[in-house]
Amino acid sequence: MQQVILATGNPGKLLELQALLAPTGWQILAKPASLEIEETGSTFQENAHLKALQVAKVTGHWALADDSGLEVDALGGAPGVYSARYGSDDADRIARLLAALKETTMRTARFVCVLAIASPQKVILSVEGICDGEILDAQRGGGGFGYDPIFWVPELGKSFAELSTAEKSLHSHRGKAMAALREAVLKLATDEANA
Repeated sequence: MQQVILATGNPGKLLELQALLAPTGWQILAKPASLEIEETGSTFQENAHLKALQVAKVTGHWALADDSGLEVDALGGAPGVYSARYGSDDADRIARLLAALKETTMRTARFVCVLAIASPQKVILSVEGICDGEILDAQRGGGGFGYDPIFWVPELGKSFAELSTAEKSLHSHRGKAMAALREAVLKLATDEANA
Protein backbone atom coordinates (compact mmCIF):
# COMPACT_ATOMS: atom_id res chain seq x y z
CA MET A 1 0.00 0.00 0.00
CA GLN A 2 1.38 3.40 -1.04
CA GLN A 3 1.69 5.89 1.83
CA VAL A 4 1.19 9.54 0.92
CA ILE A 5 1.96 12.35 3.37
CA LEU A 6 -0.29 15.39 3.15
CA ALA A 7 1.86 18.53 3.22
CA THR A 8 -0.52 20.51 5.43
CA GLY A 9 -1.33 20.81 9.09
CA ASN A 10 -5.03 21.32 8.30
CA PRO A 11 -7.06 18.36 9.67
CA GLY A 12 -10.03 19.25 7.44
CA LYS A 13 -7.91 18.93 4.30
CA LEU A 14 -6.55 15.60 5.58
CA LEU A 15 -10.05 14.13 6.00
CA GLU A 16 -11.20 15.52 2.65
CA LEU A 17 -8.24 14.08 0.77
CA GLN A 18 -8.41 10.72 2.58
CA ALA A 19 -11.99 10.38 1.33
CA LEU A 20 -11.10 11.59 -2.17
CA LEU A 21 -8.22 9.15 -2.55
CA ALA A 22 -9.92 6.15 -0.85
CA PRO A 23 -10.54 4.38 -4.21
CA THR A 24 -6.76 4.19 -4.81
CA GLY A 25 -6.15 2.11 -1.68
CA TRP A 26 -3.42 4.60 -0.73
CA GLN A 27 -2.92 5.51 2.91
CA ILE A 28 -3.06 9.31 3.42
CA LEU A 29 -1.16 10.49 6.51
CA ALA A 30 -0.63 13.91 8.09
CA LYS A 31 2.80 15.48 7.89
CA PRO A 32 4.79 15.72 11.14
CA ALA A 33 3.50 18.74 13.09
CA SER A 34 7.05 20.02 13.55
CA LEU A 35 7.71 20.14 9.79
CA GLU A 36 7.06 23.63 8.42
CA ILE A 37 7.66 24.51 4.77
CA GLU A 38 8.29 28.13 3.76
CA GLU A 39 6.38 29.10 0.62
CA THR A 40 8.98 30.93 -1.44
CA GLY A 41 7.56 30.29 -4.93
CA SER A 42 6.20 33.04 -7.14
CA THR A 43 3.36 30.88 -8.51
CA PHE A 44 0.82 28.45 -7.05
CA GLN A 45 2.50 25.63 -8.98
CA GLU A 46 5.96 26.47 -7.62
CA ASN A 47 4.65 26.52 -4.03
CA ALA A 48 2.71 23.25 -4.40
CA HIS A 49 5.76 21.54 -5.95
CA LEU A 50 8.09 22.98 -3.29
CA LYS A 51 5.89 21.77 -0.42
CA ALA A 52 5.31 18.32 -1.91
CA LEU A 53 9.01 17.75 -2.67
CA GLN A 54 10.28 18.97 0.70
CA VAL A 55 7.80 16.87 2.69
CA ALA A 56 8.58 13.82 0.50
CA LYS A 57 12.34 14.25 1.02
CA VAL A 58 12.04 14.67 4.79
CA THR A 59 9.59 11.78 5.32
CA GLY A 60 10.87 9.40 2.64
CA HIS A 61 7.29 8.90 1.36
CA TRP A 62 5.25 10.38 -1.44
CA ALA A 63 3.69 13.72 -0.46
CA LEU A 64 0.63 15.66 -1.61
CA ALA A 65 0.54 19.47 -1.41
CA ASP A 66 -1.74 22.24 -2.55
CA ASP A 67 -1.43 25.96 -3.04
CA SER A 68 -4.32 28.20 -3.89
CA GLY A 69 -5.49 31.77 -3.89
CA LEU A 70 -7.33 34.62 -5.57
CA GLU A 71 -6.09 36.50 -8.64
CA VAL A 72 -7.76 39.87 -9.38
CA ASP A 73 -7.22 41.30 -12.86
CA ALA A 74 -7.43 44.98 -11.84
CA LEU A 75 -4.63 44.33 -9.32
CA GLY A 76 -2.32 42.63 -11.82
CA GLY A 77 -3.15 39.19 -10.39
CA ALA A 78 -2.78 40.18 -6.72
CA PRO A 79 -3.16 38.99 -4.06
CA GLY A 80 -2.21 35.74 -5.84
CA VAL A 81 0.23 33.57 -3.88
CA TYR A 82 -0.05 36.10 -1.02
CA SER A 83 -3.84 35.63 -0.67
CA ALA A 84 -3.61 34.21 2.87
CA ARG A 85 -1.09 36.91 3.89
CA TYR A 86 -3.00 39.86 2.36
CA GLY A 87 -4.25 40.82 5.83
CA SER A 88 -4.36 39.66 9.44
CA ASP A 89 -7.69 37.78 9.11
CA ASP A 90 -10.54 37.21 6.64
CA ALA A 91 -12.29 40.50 7.48
CA ASP A 92 -9.06 42.47 7.09
CA ARG A 93 -8.22 40.76 3.77
CA ILE A 94 -11.69 41.44 2.36
CA ALA A 95 -11.64 45.08 3.51
CA ARG A 96 -8.20 45.63 1.96
CA LEU A 97 -9.28 44.05 -1.34
CA LEU A 98 -12.49 46.06 -1.57
CA ALA A 99 -10.58 49.27 -0.78
CA ALA A 100 -8.04 48.48 -3.52
CA LEU A 101 -10.88 48.04 -6.05
CA LYS A 102 -12.91 51.06 -4.94
CA GLU A 103 -11.97 53.22 -7.93
CA THR A 104 -12.31 50.60 -10.69
CA THR A 105 -15.16 48.92 -12.53
CA MET A 106 -12.89 46.04 -13.61
CA ARG A 107 -13.98 43.27 -11.23
CA THR A 108 -12.91 40.07 -13.02
CA ALA A 109 -11.02 37.55 -10.92
CA ARG A 110 -10.35 33.86 -10.51
CA PHE A 111 -9.62 31.37 -7.76
CA VAL A 112 -6.75 29.01 -8.60
CA CYS A 113 -5.75 25.74 -6.90
CA VAL A 114 -2.73 23.59 -7.76
CA LEU A 115 -2.33 20.10 -6.27
CA ALA A 116 0.97 18.23 -6.61
CA ILE A 117 2.21 14.76 -5.65
CA ALA A 118 5.96 14.18 -5.28
CA SER A 119 8.25 11.27 -4.46
CA PRO A 120 11.45 12.03 -2.54
CA GLN A 121 13.15 12.38 -5.95
CA LYS A 122 10.70 14.36 -8.12
CA VAL A 123 7.21 15.77 -8.69
CA ILE A 124 5.13 12.88 -10.04
CA LEU A 125 2.01 14.78 -11.07
CA SER A 126 0.47 18.21 -10.81
CA VAL A 127 -3.05 19.41 -11.60
CA GLU A 128 -4.77 22.80 -11.58
CA GLY A 129 -8.34 23.93 -11.00
CA ILE A 130 -9.63 27.40 -11.87
CA CYS A 131 -12.95 29.10 -11.14
CA ASP A 132 -13.57 32.41 -12.91
CA GLY A 133 -15.75 35.07 -11.34
CA GLU A 134 -16.03 38.68 -10.23
CA ILE A 135 -15.40 40.63 -7.04
CA LEU A 136 -18.58 42.06 -5.52
CA ASP A 137 -18.81 45.57 -4.00
CA ALA A 138 -20.08 44.11 -0.72
CA GLN A 139 -20.27 40.73 1.00
CA ARG A 140 -23.07 38.26 0.20
CA GLY A 141 -23.84 35.02 2.00
CA GLY A 142 -22.81 33.51 5.30
CA GLY A 143 -21.03 30.32 4.28
CA GLY A 144 -17.50 29.52 3.21
CA PHE A 145 -14.35 31.27 4.37
CA GLY A 146 -11.69 33.66 3.15
CA TYR A 147 -12.76 35.71 0.15
CA ASP A 148 -15.90 33.60 -0.46
CA PRO A 149 -18.44 36.35 0.51
CA ILE A 150 -17.13 38.73 -2.19
CA PHE A 151 -16.40 36.20 -4.97
CA TRP A 152 -19.34 36.10 -7.41
CA VAL A 153 -19.81 33.25 -9.92
CA PRO A 154 -21.96 34.75 -12.73
CA GLU A 155 -23.15 31.45 -14.25
CA LEU A 156 -24.44 30.35 -10.82
CA GLY A 157 -25.81 33.76 -9.83
CA LYS A 158 -24.29 33.32 -6.35
CA SER A 159 -21.25 34.21 -4.31
CA PHE A 160 -19.06 31.36 -3.06
CA ALA A 161 -20.49 32.08 0.40
CA GLU A 162 -24.01 31.37 -0.92
CA LEU A 163 -23.16 27.96 -2.40
CA SER A 164 -24.04 24.69 -0.70
CA THR A 165 -21.14 22.38 0.09
CA ALA A 166 -22.10 20.17 -2.87
CA GLU A 167 -22.27 23.16 -5.26
CA LYS A 168 -18.92 24.47 -4.07
CA SER A 169 -17.29 21.04 -4.42
CA LEU A 170 -18.50 20.88 -8.02
CA HIS A 171 -17.71 24.44 -9.15
CA SER A 172 -14.82 25.70 -7.00
CA HIS A 173 -11.16 25.81 -7.99
CA ARG A 174 -10.34 23.21 -5.31
CA GLY A 175 -13.22 20.96 -6.39
CA LYS A 176 -12.04 21.09 -10.01
CA ALA A 177 -8.43 20.41 -9.00
CA MET A 178 -9.50 17.50 -6.79
CA ALA A 179 -11.54 15.98 -9.61
CA ALA A 180 -8.50 16.20 -11.92
CA LEU A 181 -6.28 14.78 -9.16
CA ARG A 182 -8.61 11.85 -8.52
CA GLU A 183 -8.58 10.98 -12.23
CA ALA A 184 -4.77 11.30 -12.45
CA VAL A 185 -4.19 9.28 -9.26
CA LEU A 186 -6.51 6.48 -10.33
CA LYS A 187 -4.64 6.25 -13.64
CA LEU A 188 -1.31 6.26 -11.78
CA ALA A 189 -2.53 3.54 -9.40
CA THR A 190 -3.76 1.44 -12.33
CA ASP A 191 -0.46 1.92 -14.19
CA GLU A 192 1.45 0.88 -11.03
CA ALA A 193 -0.68 -2.25 -10.61
CA ASN A 194 -0.10 -3.22 -14.25
CA ALA A 195 3.66 -2.54 -14.20
